[in-house]
Amino acid sequence: MVFDELEKAQSRILLDQLEKYFSESEKGYQHSSRVVPEPFFVHSDLTTVVQIADLAAYCLNWGLRLKGMTEPTRIEIEPLAKMVYDMKFVGAWHDEINRQEKPLYGIFYTDDLRPKRERGEATEG
Repeated sequence: MVFDELEKAQSRILLDQLEKYFSESEKGYQHSSRVVPEPFFVHSDLTTVVQIADLAAYCLNWGLRLKGMTEPTRIEIEPLAKMVYDMKFVGAWHDEINRQEKPLYGIFYTDDLRPKRERGEATEG
């Protein structure tokens, strides 16, 4: 997780909240296996790589539409979004439960970051 640097007191509050979430909640503990549960703080205005990532994300958000995305694009950004999208990672992973190889994409759309099993709980009841 990369965060834009905040005033030190605000950064400390965020660190404390993240530590509590990842160490004291069951879901946080589960999610900690998917991310490094210690954020990096950067000055995005001074960190070129973060600025490039911000620009790439902006172009994808406004110039690309994948299945499930319904808002219109900004036409003038579409060529830039295509350039970023064409650099995407495409690989494979082995699903041990179903014993199948499945595709793995570096760019994909999700409207809900929760694991599938948690999304079902939210719609029940």
